[in-house]
Formats: sequence, C-alpha cells, structure tokens
Amino acid sequence: MMIGAYNPYISPLNMTYRTEPVNSVAAADKVSNSGKVSPAECQTCKNRKYQDGSDEMVSFKSPAHISPEASFAMVSAHEQEHVSNAVAEGSKENKELVSATVSLKMAVCPECGRTYVAGGVTSTKMRTYAKDPYSQNLKSFEKEAMTGNYIDYCA
Repeated sequence: MMIGAYNPYISPLNMTYRTEPVNSVAAADKVSNSGKVSPAECQTCKNRKYQDGSDEMVSFKSPAHISPEASFAMVSAHEQEHVSNAVAEGSKENKELVSATVSLKMAVCPECGRTYVAGGVTSTKMRTYAKDPYSQNLKSFEKEAMTGNYIDYCA
C-alpha cells in the first residue's frame, strides 16, 4: 500500500512524495552487561552506504555513509536535485515539464530495528515541441485522422 500526499510549498510542480508505511521506531537501545541502557552502535547502520545510479550530475556519485537519523533529509535533498535539473531542462525552448514525482523507500534495519530511508526515485515527464515541418505535418495528419471519431450518430 502506498501513501500519497501533495505539497504545494516545495515546488509549483505536481510533485508527489510516496513512502511505504512502516512501524515507527525512534531509536534502538541495548542493555549492557552492567544493566545500563545506551544507544545501540549498529554495524549494519554504520556500514550502510548510498550511491546515485543516474547519469545526471548530482550528489552521491561515489558511495557515502548517511546515518539513519539523517537519511530522510539527505535522500529528499538529493531527489530534489533531480527535480531541479528537470525544471531547468523543462524551461528550455520547445520543452515543458509536465510532472515530477519523488518516491522514497523506507526500511527497517534488521540488526537494531531503526527505520531509515533506503533510497529514492524521481520520475519526470517532459513534453517536447518540435518546430520542424515533419512534426507539423504529423500534427495536422493526426488532427485529420481523429476528426469525427467521437460523433454520436444516434443523437
């Protein structure tokens, strides 16, 4: 099940942030042999690295560590870089950015039980307008082919 929300304060675009629901675990504690409770130093979280796999010039091109507490902020900021690149591309001549969607994936560490953002994906839809005569002919052909297709002859 996916949860969707629209936030008009982030960008004027139609961006949707989706996250998978998980049980919220603020921080894991472990009890030492002395009976004192201390924050857990999890090796899995300590060794987790993030890397971007796209061909854009954005952050995290080389693997880097992010703490579970900072994962939401860092991954969201990284995905916002992709959205900013799409906005810049959409403002070029003969192009229009139709939508940008950011999806964040949540996970729970199997060792310590902390929740963290495991990654993110930005999907963009771009509309391109060509000014060459071939595409103008194609538009007029499509208009001619579609004319009359939705006429109700019974009315």
